[in-house]
Amino acid sequence: MITLTKEDGPADLDGVTHLSIGASWDATAGSSGKLAGMVRRKVGTDLDLIGIAMQGADPVRLAGLDSLNPLGNGSLVHSGDNHTGHGDGDDEVLTVDFANVPGNITSIVFVAAAFKKGSSFQKARNISFKVYDATGGSSQQVADIWPSLLSTDNGLAVAKAIRVGNGWKLQVVNETGNIKQGDEQSLMRFAISK
Repeated sequence: MITLTKEDGPADLDGVTHLSIGASWDATAGSSGKLAGMVRRKVGTDLDLIGIAMQGADPVRLAGLDSLNPLGNGSLVHSGDNHTGHGDGDDEVLTVDFANVPGNITSIVFVAAAFKKGSSFQKARNISFKVYDATGGSSQQVADIWPSLLSTDNGLAVAKAIRVGNGWKLQVVNETGNIKQGDEQSLMRFAISK
């Protein structure tokens, strides 16, 4: 297994028919005291993994939040919204079936966001993204993407799957920015810039 970085450049996905990106995080007490910290950890924090299907520079479909199969054919599927970060393994997963992605979709941007009001990356720890080769029905982790913890922004463009001829490449973006919480237009404008 490898840790992918932006500096690595696009990775060929030759032979990969299904790709999954998983996001995981743990709730933290932050600087809260004993009782408040216990409550904060118990309540958890709500981060969101979102896939934005792009047609050139235009976002046309969004997977995540309350849209689990936005292309309607299973080619871009979200596992469902985890509101707390509790539990082992991935908290949210996006899976792409490249063979069924409509031809007009030129890329898919994977974004993590503290999208809902009151959520923030600062209320979470151990944020990480795993890349899986889900070809053949199994999910084998092939890489990690670790974001920087130095940002106070609430949006992170994690990676971008880019159509190249008949194939696909995966480019790590790992760039942060601010998204107006609860505003899908702001979320999509953020994806356009990546």
